[in-house]
Amino acid sequence: MRLRIQLTGWDRRTLTLTDTPDPDCPRCDGEGGLAYDYGDHNGEYAGTEWDPCSCWDETRRWTLLRIPRFPRRRRADRDPWSNEPPF
Repeated sequence: MRLRIQLTGWDRRTLTLTDTPDPDCPRCDGEGGLAYDYGDHNGEYAGTEWDPCSCWDETRRWTLLRIPRFPRRRRADRDPWSNEPPF
């Protein structure tokens, strides 16, 4: 297992420990899988498929630490360049 620490999430930030692909894997050359393009019935490009390699399990992850959210200070909506005192 080759582990790394990763920061995940947008609304609730979390540090997770995740598995990484084997850099010496002869099947995927350390990429973690094989990507190949495919076409439609006219021969035009229709997309790319991804087949994960067996050297890496992308679902293997553990939560280490949930980063707390600190509440922002609410300030009165006022013009910072105004000379008037806030009411």
